[in-house]
Amino acid sequence: MLVFAPCPRGLEELLVAEFSTLGLTKVAAVGGGVQAEASQVALCMANLHSRYATRLLVKLAEKPYQKEDDIYKMARDIAWHEWFDVSQSIRVNTTAVKSPLKSLDFVTLRVKDGVCDRFRADRGARPNVDTNHPDQRIQLFLTETTATLYIDSSGEPLWQRGYRGAAGQAPLKENLAAGILALAGWNDIGEDGKPVYQTFLDPMCGSGTIVIEAAWMRTHTAPGLSRRFACERWAKADKALWAKLRADARAAIKPLPEDTLFASDAHPGAIAATHRHLEQVGFANAVAIMESNFVELAAPAESGLIVTNPPYGVRLSEQDALRAEYPEWGRTLKQQFAGWTAAFFTGDLELTRGLGLKPRRRFPLKNGALDCRLFVIDLVAGFHRRQKPSEPS
Repeated sequence: MLVFAPCPRGLEELLVAEFSTLGLTKVAAVGGGVQAEASQVALCMANLHSRYATRLLVKLAEKPYQKEDDIYKMARDIAWHEWFDVSQSIRVNTTAVKSPLKSLDFVTLRVKDGVCDRFRADRGARPNVDTNHPDQRIQLFLTETTATLYIDSSGEPLWQRGYRGAAGQAPLKENLAAGILALAGWNDIGEDGKPVYQTFLDPMCGSGTIVIEAAWMRTHTAPGLSRRFACERWAKADKALWAKLRADARAAIKPLPEDTLFASDAHPGAIAATHRHLEQVGFANAVAIMESNFVELAAPAESGLIVTNPPYGVRLSEQDALRAEYPEWGRTLKQQFAGWTAAFFTGDLELTRGLGLKPRRRFPLKNGALDCRLFVIDLVAGFHRRQKPSEPS
């Protein structure tokens, strides 16, 4: 099977490396995602284990087109009953780059018509459409001259790990959080075979997304272990295979060392949400949570890794208020966290200037449509000490 897996922009190379370990072949990065070839086992493994993909789309057809009827014919030519039963509901989505067609809504309707007409011809009935919670999702992608039809093997997007309800106003999606952690070095292994960073802290944890992803990465927990996938309802789905893969994933989970993961936030509502989500994933007693302003925190260990997504105001007045706090954050990092590494994911590209700290690495990323940066800063032990008069200059 040919597959395309979209992911947050900036995480493509992480996804290439991940897919290569999960049994996919001919893996290559393309704009906004990764393409590859996958066996049935590899497709299941990627859905279950991928930390960075948004969904896995299986390519069904790719043809040139000039008008909507060409796309209708392409959809009708596919034997949909070989993929899923007519009793399952469907949803069709269309995305396009430089397509000459005037209405994407109309071409979406024509794909739906093609699917339903083929089912009616083959099975004497047509599937229902459910735009909110469909059993199967069909994706059409249009370029200026080419139409490609995919079936979505994931169903709900893979960043929905299964432990939280509706996201808030401006959430950090779980697959982006996992990518931020990997780029910051949370996965890095030293020459002694042990993780480079033993201790972790998110000092502005919000609802706990980053610290939960950090815990899952450290325990080797498959992020899809608590949810189901659309391909499990395909006509050729192998229930025994899925049961084995889930059993193998559970057996691979490692215990989380004590006193290694910490989270804090100044807002009681955020602390309550983090507690709730940690309970849902079984880490209620494994992460130490503190209700505290960042500038009042002391380092929980001599060294470690800070990864956080600080608030960023939409209105100019909010931005100015937040930027006024940056120097205090910088002083806290220098005075309390010397010997640590700090990674800030932010939409404010001037953050490190306000902190008064120079980043070792800058990773350009996207959070939805927002241009962001991940700044990785080494806080060298002792660099904050003031020079005594007797010390040589």
